[in-house]
Amino acid sequence: MSTDSLILASDLAASMSLLSKGKVRDMYEVDNSTLLIVTTDRISAFDVALDTGIPNKGSILTILTAHWAKVLSEAIPDLRTHFVTLGLPPQIPSAQHDIYQHRSMQVHKLLPFKIEAIVRSHLTREAWCSYQVDSTVCGILIPSGLLEGQAFPDGPIYTPSTKAAVGDHDEDISEAQAAEIVGPKYADRIKELSLSIYKIAAAYALERGIIIVDTKFEFGLDTSTDDVVLADEILTPESSRFWPVENYEVGQDSAGLDKQFLRDWLGENGLAGEEGVVLPEEVVKATEAKYREAFARLVGKSLDEGLGQKGR
Repeated sequence: MSTDSLILASDLAASMSLLSKGKVRDMYEVDNSTLLIVTTDRISAFDVALDTGIPNKGSILTILTAHWAKVLSEAIPDLRTHFVTLGLPPQIPSAQHDIYQHRSMQVHKLLPFKIEAIVRSHLTREAWCSYQVDSTVCGILIPSGLLEGQAFPDGPIYTPSTKAAVGDHDEDISEAQAAEIVGPKYADRIKELSLSIYKIAAAYALERGIIIVDTKFEFGLDTSTDDVVLADEILTPESSRFWPVENYEVGQDSAGLDKQFLRDWLGENGLAGEEGVVLPEEVVKATEAKYREAFARLVGKSLDEGLGQKGR
């Protein structure tokens, strides 16, 4: 696969059944217990898929997710993830391997929980705005007197949200509301796992120069074992805010290695939530560079090395 590749759509319907097509990912059925997730280079912001893609983004998110699945499974013995392999299923013709290798992963088929599990560690963005109004974040009372960008003094907080359909907006909900949606037993387990995963990942990332400011997890149920399983993308620049340690300063927002740069550009140009947005080349390159740097810090090698190729 070229390190300048741009794949905006998958085309495997002749080989496997297409189950869903999201803003970024396409999902196919491999067999009765396995799915194939293809992560394209499409990018979305404010619940809208943009007309411009980000080169190599699908490979970055896929390889990084597989990396985190390995790191977290080794650190948390009772954690299960949906990850099976980065290998392609036999249904995909060899002529298409160069297109789909590194941006596809086979995963266990699960029953998705209809909530998103968000963990926050620092007072920034929407959390900071809420805190300034009534000293709460997603309904959780936070000690007064904190500054923008400051870490929560009692440690990370768990703030679930709804999992909206494509095109709709997720909404913050209380833990009680989450329990109503998924059931108390599963809600408790999702919270427990989310905080455990975050703490392990935050320590790992900090050693590599990244502060995980907040992140979103998704889980599914293995109906054969009743296990809650970590699913979807894991701790990527699209599901998380990553601040480089060297840029961090209490009292201000920090420039991150994540999608926030793109969100900010859209907002500053009056394009947030607009359809048909075409990104300027400099914004595309800057976004890709941030994703690449996050990848290199967390995985310990460049994307080119991760793809098994020499440097650009």
